[in-house]
Amino acid sequence: MPFSREFLEESIRILQKIDSDAIDRMATELAAIRDAGGRLFIIGVGGSAGHASHAVNDFRKICAFEAYTPTDNVSELTARVNDEGWESCFAEWLKVSRIGARDALLVFSVGGGNVEKNVSVNLVRAIDEARARGARVFGIVGKDGGYTRKASQTCVVIPVVSPERITPHTEGLCAVIWHLIVSHPALKVAQTKWEAVDARASGTTAGEPGRRSR
Repeated sequence: MPFSREFLEESIRILQKIDSDAIDRMATELAAIRDAGGRLFIIGVGGSAGHASHAVNDFRKICAFEAYTPTDNVSELTARVNDEGWESCFAEWLKVSRIGARDALLVFSVGGGNVEKNVSVNLVRAIDEARARGARVFGIVGKDGGYTRKASQTCVVIPVVSPERITPHTEGLCAVIWHLIVSHPALKVAQTKWEAVDARASGTTAGEPGRRSR
C-alpha cells in the first residue's frame, strides 16, 4: 500500500475508535463554563502549542468564549523558563491569570504529561495548579492519556493504531477534534466566514442547505 493511502487509512481507523460521547460532553461542559462567565486557558507544547494559539482564536471568535494561552506571549514565557524553569512556566502563568473555580484548563498533548518519565512536566504542574484552585480540567491527548487523562474531568484520547506514527496522528486529529468542538451547536455562536459568504451567494441560510433566508 502506498504510504499516503496507509496514513489516511490509519487516520480513518482512529476516527472510528474515538469516543464521540466524550467530545459531546466536553462541548456541553465548556459551554456551561462560558455561559457562567468563566474563562478558558489552553496549554500545549511543540505542535500542541500551535494548536493552542489557533484554538484560542476560534474559541473567542466562533464561540464568544474568553480564552488565552501562555504561548501567545513569547516574552513572558521565555522569561519564566529562563528565570524560574521549564517545569513551572505554565503553572506560574496560571497563578498570575488568577485561574479559579469558574474557569477551565484545556490540555493538548501527545502523551498527556508524565513526571516519572520527565516528559511535559510543565503540563502536570499546570494541571495541579488548576485543580488546586478549583478549575475544571479537560484534555485532548494521545497514547494512554498520561497525567492529563487521570486528572481531567473529561478527556478525549486519540487511540494508537500505528506505534510508528503516534505523534503525527495525535497532533493532526487533535486539530480535527477541537475544530469539531468549536463547531458544536452547544458552543458555536458566530458563523464562519466562507460558510456565510457561500450562503449569501446561494440565497440560503448557512448550515441549513436549501432553506431560504428571510
